[in-house]
Amino acid sequence: MAEPAEHLIYFYGTECVHCVEMDEPKKRLEQEHGLKLKELECWHNDENAKLLEKYDRGRCGGIPFMYNTKTEKFICGNCDYDTLKQWALE
Repeated sequence: MAEPAEHLIYFYGTECVHCVEMDEPKKRLEQEHGLKLKELECWHNDENAKLLEKYDRGRCGGIPFMYNTKTEKFICGNCDYDTLKQWALE
């Protein structure tokens, strides 16, 4: 199993339906490219919620939210595998 890539941050909420939809694309990214996102639950964790606000800067305002600290690119909301892969591999 791959260790989480520290620069690929995935903010989610445990009960978030849209976050659950990201399970398959995330699993495929790990299987095909060995990349695992650093997952931070932010509905029940205030520290993670504050970190989400720091990276989001009002651009998305919700979850799922993915942020690449190397490229400073983000994804707001759920997405398909190809979009996730492009974001992660840039």
